[in-house]
Amino acid sequence: MFQTAVATGKNGEFEDWRKKGIRKMCVGLSAKVVRISDGTAVVDAGGAKREVSSELLEDLEPGDYVMVHAGVAIAKITEEDDEETDQLMEELL
Repeated sequence: MFQTAVATGKNGEFEDWRKKGIRKMCVGLSAKVVRISDGTAVVDAGGAKREVSSELLEDLEPGDYVMVHAGVAIAKITEEDDEETDQLMEELL
């Protein structure tokens, strides 16, 4: 499953919260990229299509899966990660 503990700190630097013993989590949704144009991707998240920024990711193509947080595609993930995330979200809801 896709996990990250890296986040932007107060001064814009990246920090790993696990090393500091801090437990925080941001909610991200997995989505499939439908199309890309000028730093923006249209993604399909469980049938809901929306535009997100794709500027953080290189070599993104339609058909790729991404993790989306706050309107930004933050990481490429596998199709298996997407399926596992969807299953976990269904169990939580």
